[in-house]
Amino acid sequence: MRSRRLGYALNGWQISGTVFWHSGIPFSVLSTPYSANGNGIVQGGGPQFASEVPGAPLYEHRAIPGVTQPGTIQWLNPNAFVSSVDPGTGACNGGDSAQDCQFGTLGRNALRGPQFFWSDFYLTKLFPLTERLKLRIDGQFFNVFNHPNFGLPSMVLAGIPGEPWTQSGFGALAYTTAPPTGLLGVGLGGDSAPRMIAIQARLEF
Repeated sequence: MRSRRLGYALNGWQISGTVFWHSGIPFSVLSTPYSANGNGIVQGGGPQFASEVPGAPLYEHRAIPGVTQPGTIQWLNPNAFVSSVDPGTGACNGGDSAQDCQFGTLGRNALRGPQFFWSDFYLTKLFPLTERLKLRIDGQFFNVFNHPNFGLPSMVLAGIPGEPWTQSGFGALAYTTAPPTGLLGVGLGGDSAPRMIAIQARLEF
């Protein structure tokens, strides 16, 4: 009798899980669009990339007064990038001349966003009730480590170093990304960051 009860408690368990991990997605930092007298950026059109400030670290994860907005997490160092266009005037930074109206030195997709890590855990126990009838109880744990995953910075238009008002909100993380799995289903919202647990029971025959 004791061995039967022990087997009843120890048998019928199933454990499984999934892990998703990828490095940060590449993205670009751009200059503010030209909006002055129509001279524009010389040597063609298209995206106007910002320039990199030599020697400045590209990433900064501490809040920066005057730049980081409440409810966001700083990701880029705003003083590592300079716009080819002055956000205050809409003209080329330094003046509308052939020397100043040039594309920035940064290339396309020169930066990377935060990495993505997501893990799910599934636990199942089968209880035999009769020869043909079983009770199945499932525990589903989505994002079992409760790890937040953030999307790319929403504001990627560079400002002018030393002028924080031109850098407000730049390079900050403001939203979480949807996982490939979730309690509510992909793309339905509400399951992009917090740990979610579901318990269900069903009869199988």
